[in-house]
Amino acid sequence: VQLQASGGGLVQAGGSLSLSCVASGSKIFSINNMGWTRQAPGKERELVAEINSGGSTRYADSVKGRFAISRGNAKNTVHLQMNSLKPEDTAVYYCNADGDMGSDYLFLEAKGTLVTVSS
Repeated sequence: VQLQASGGGLVQAGGSLSLSCVASGSKIFSINNMGWTRQAPGKERELVAEINSGGSTRYADSVKGRFAISRGNAKNTVHLQMNSLKPEDTAVYYCNADGDMGSDYLFLEAKGTLVTVSS
């Protein structure tokens, strides 16, 4: 099972970007939570947003009202719509997912994707 993230790039402050992430490789991986964390240069990793299998969401205070996380209909994809971007949103963004595969619990993380917001 693996996660693959896409999206990101360079945008001016006030602009928008969308990130997507898809889990693939096993039909028996039952995903519970999917989400995004980020790490800016010189800073610790922080949660950006997460969504559980029931659709409940949680956001970092710094992105509330600007970012929206959603799951795809197939439940193995997660999207992060980022609006009103600020320079302080510049970071490497990581998609993650956790769930059950048979009797095992898995936590997966995709390779990071860079988001750069210019002032």
